[in-house]
Amino acid sequence: MAPIIRGTRTVHDGWSRFLVAEVTMTDGTPIKREIEDHGRAVAVLPYDPKRRIAVLISQFRAPAFYADGTAEVWEAPAGLLDEAEAEEGARREVYEEAGIRLGPLEWVVRGWSMPGISTEQMDLFLGAFTAADRSGPGGGLAEEHEAITVHEVPLADLAAMSERGEVADMKTLVLVQALRLRRPDLFVAR
Repeated sequence: MAPIIRGTRTVHDGWSRFLVAEVTMTDGTPIKREIEDHGRAVAVLPYDPKRRIAVLISQFRAPAFYADGTAEVWEAPAGLLDEAEAEEGARREVYEEAGIRLGPLEWVVRGWSMPGISTEQMDLFLGAFTAADRSGPGGGLAEEHEAITVHEVPLADLAAMSERGEVADMKTLVLVQALRLRRPDLFVAR
């Protein structure tokens, strides 16, 4: 027997929607739980296997700044999924944020971002590219006030950053580790 959601009440409806759920647990205990109703999202770690670099973006993140003063977070390009297919959304986000046109993507996982508070499920991908695929300006959408900076990071440096705990964004850390497991040859010094 599973808990039952008896109803929800919307307390905010904007970029995200926040709900309060009235839940009856399996033992009959009534509880309330807050839910950030976010939907599906995608994230991609674009990497150039020839040059042995990955592309990360950085931008101001108000929650990180509020929590501990972190002014910007380095992360893999990501965003909400508007399309029916996760791959289409992943390609769109990478082009908007990093200016890279990606071909085939390698799926890593669909996971819950923060299952204790959010409905967001995120599809994670690896995306190989070449220097010629970097054809757009990147930087995000002006109407969304993203102000994104694009960074090319040598894969060896990215591995060292993850080992030192400097990759603080969880989706990016998962993607870096997935690439290290699947393509260890890219991280070996030449």
